[in-house]
Amino acid sequence: MTYKQIQETADFLNRLTKEFSPEIGIILGTGLGSLVEDIDVEHEVSYADIPNFPVATVEFHSGKLFFGMLSGKKVICMQGRFHYYEGYTMQQVAFPVRVMKLLGINTLMVSNAAGGMNDLYRLSDLMIIKDHISLFLPLNPLIGPNLDELGDRFPDMCDPYDPAFVSMALGIAREKGISVHAGVYVSVPGPHLETRSEYRMLRMLGADAVGMSTIPEILAARQMHLRCFGLSVITDMGIPEKLEKADIAKIITAAKKAEPNMTLIIKEMIERL
Repeated sequence: MTYKQIQETADFLNRLTKEFSPEIGIILGTGLGSLVEDIDVEHEVSYADIPNFPVATVEFHSGKLFFGMLSGKKVICMQGRFHYYEGYTMQQVAFPVRVMKLLGINTLMVSNAAGGMNDLYRLSDLMIIKDHISLFLPLNPLIGPNLDELGDRFPDMCDPYDPAFVSMALGIAREKGISVHAGVYVSVPGPHLETRSEYRMLRMLGADAVGMSTIPEILAARQMHLRCFGLSVITDMGIPEKLEKADIAKIITAAKKAEPNMTLIIKEMIERL
């Protein structure tokens, strides 16, 4: 995707929203779209109506962009994201984050559904992402001609997830009596789930949860110097010795069970920013 396309899309949304200028971008993962019910929505637009925007093809990703107020802050919220396994390029997956930057955000918050590989985790637990492993993704959204207008050719990844945000989220969880973990997220291409041996390998490398999203968006965001926060909902278990066949209905149910606590943490964080 070219800078001209990113600018064209941002200009379209600015005209549509009368220069709404959001401060915070939010990307909601599988089964986690209900946060939009807490947003005082001022503008709503389908991805299909946005120039240059991909269209979500996963049935449980609604494919809408919301502009509004949440916890006293202006936000832009994606209800449904894009994945490499849908056939999109990594540049297309990261495209909405690029557009959000041009619209004015300084902070990106992402959520996802993930498989838990830590023996201490249980279904519907929340994991605050403190670091990630991206080495298993076949491509990177930063590959290709660098968009110098948006960031450095070689962005640093010392702290992809803002340590202050991690500490804030842990503190809010303690205040509200919410049980959370802080762990390492690893992304794989998908769409298949992992074999027992693959789960075993990922655990050996230090990952606590595995999913098929998030990291491309974070890579693009960090290149543009956005502060990032990530939250995983454990929707299935990847413990090799206890592995069960995946059931998408159960995964969605597990996400829905955890969603109120996830929403509470995000709302409280936004209020305190």
